[in-house]
Amino acid sequence: MNAVVQTFGQAPRSLVEERAIRPPTIGKIRPGIKVLTRAHQSNEQAVKLYNERVAAGESFEAIGKLLETTLGLRNALIPKNVPYFVCRRSDFSNPDTADDIMRLYGEDRGQGVKLYRFPVMFAFDDWLRNVPNQMAAYITSGRQYFSEYDRDGKRYCKTYAPVERDSRAQRARRSFGGRLVVHRQDDDIPDGICDPHVCPQYQERKCNLTANLVFAVPDVKGLGLIELRTISIYVLQKAYSAMQIVALARGRLRGTRFWLSKREFDITRIDDDGQPVRRKQMLTVLEADIDLGALLDGAEGGQPALEAASRAVALIEAGGAIDALSVPMAATEPDPVVGSDDEHFDPDETLDDKRHRMSDLLHRLGLSQPGRQRGFRMYAHHMYGRGWIERVADVDAMNARLTIALGEPASLDVEIQDAVAEAAYV
Repeated sequence: MNAVVQTFGQAPRSLVEERAIRPPTIGKIRPGIKVLTRAHQSNEQAVKLYNERVAAGESFEAIGKLLETTLGLRNALIPKNVPYFVCRRSDFSNPDTADDIMRLYGEDRGQGVKLYRFPVMFAFDDWLRNVPNQMAAYITSGRQYFSEYDRDGKRYCKTYAPVERDSRAQRARRSFGGRLVVHRQDDDIPDGICDPHVCPQYQERKCNLTANLVFAVPDVKGLGLIELRTISIYVLQKAYSAMQIVALARGRLRGTRFWLSKREFDITRIDDDGQPVRRKQMLTVLEADIDLGALLDGAEGGQPALEAASRAVALIEAGGAIDALSVPMAATEPDPVVGSDDEHFDPDETLDDKRHRMSDLLHRLGLSQPGRQRGFRMYAHHMYGRGWIERVADVDAMNARLTIALGEPASLDVEIQDAVAEAAYV
């Protein structure tokens, strides 16, 4: 459902301005690679063609099609997780952009120059516009089903309406403004609600989470943003938590230099027999290049300490709105690191893990909203003093207080109001 965009506070003046504006993109950085399946690794022709095309910088999609057309090998490639990102010339509208990124941020750790870690900056203060995401099921011709939130706050399964036939012209009726999106209503999903537990496409692994981090890379020229795709709820949750912590400290996301890297985690999943299985997996991690303690300590005075230094940062601004296609899983499927209402202190939990858990608690209490962030910063400084966010004991104490507030939020609101009033009096 596309929102009408008003340019510079005016009513739309063009058909273009009626459509929801999406940020322009100039290319993609990929989180992994594709390799030949085990069955095809003994095929010398397939191995030779694969190695040649990879060395030439071709996309894995093109390589897969070539294997199928020349050797008759269908589905010959499978994804493989690696500790680096893939930045190829063929994935950019201007191939030189990929070369610039690799020249600036590529590293040789013994396997040639690879992209292990690189800085990014976001163009929007709304985390969802920086990481649009949805549940989606694809068929050969494109999306078949996809999730969208409606005004009632529920997540619905949407699809495209059947094309109508023009009886007089004896052809399909032309659709103005793109294909019509409607609620899915069939025998499997009669009420149109997106519920993965009863969705046959999700249970058959045909419908999955899809998300894109959309960002600019510092010192890399180009009139547009770069995408990095993920299908991991863990990556999405941790990116959301990192953005919320920065927004809490600074009041905005723009102007902050984040870093994307890969890190190995122990992930628990349920196998086909219903048993939990732990395995190691490389995940994309978003981190912020800021002194969080200094920012929170300086918050009670008004502008955060990093504010003046960040004013000069120029980001690509794209006006308008992006469709609300979010899947805020953090509110419905808790991250194993974040925990649940029965909070406990894991002795192996790192300070970053504790901060992520705090971010989730703040979100659930509504304290990550812009209008309430400043009050919380003043309350935290009043309770624990300068630098509290860098001290494990103080972060644990704050998490314990926030956990109690889940059951009685009014008492925490009173404490925050008292802290704000005392700071104003002083």
